[in-house]
Amino acid sequence: MPFAVARTRDEAHLYLDLHPCACGSVETTWDTALADVGGELASRYTGACADCGTEREFLFGLPERETMTGEFPTFGGSEPSQLLDAGEWLRVADLTAGDVPTGDPAAARQALTIATAAVEEVVKFIPAGHDRVPDHAFWSPQGRGVRDAEPGRFALDRLLIVRDAYRDLAAGHA
Repeated sequence: MPFAVARTRDEAHLYLDLHPCACGSVETTWDTALADVGGELASRYTGACADCGTEREFLFGLPERETMTGEFPTFGGSEPSQLLDAGEWLRVADLTAGDVPTGDPAAARQALTIATAAVEEVVKFIPAGHDRVPDHAFWSPQGRGVRDAEPGRFALDRLLIVRDAYRDLAAGHA
């Protein structure tokens, strides 16, 4: 597959939000279509940057099987992401949990649910029988930066404590 697989629409949109236009804006209305690229089917996201007008395009591979849970967010199945590395997922959890709205229980619950799901995505990188995220699970400069700043955060026991804390906080906003 010539393109990294976007396991779900939620994962693709998160990736798009984390990869702004050259002008720095993430404001783009995305059109989505299937595309045949060199004989391979891909999911094509196209749109113009709302700030500078630059045309943007991203191509993602299609998953072998569709992941549908009916829950939000649905980032993927049991396999680890090909779009975002373990450090990027933890960064998403940090940013989301660090900006939980006050005075709006539904929005707070949604933010904490996203943070919980992002930590669960980090855990998917840990092979069975291991106790930490392996080095090869960090391929982006941002992800390696998160790991290098505090490598202990990628131990399984610590990740599970953080995930459970976010889950409990989300339940408290029900």
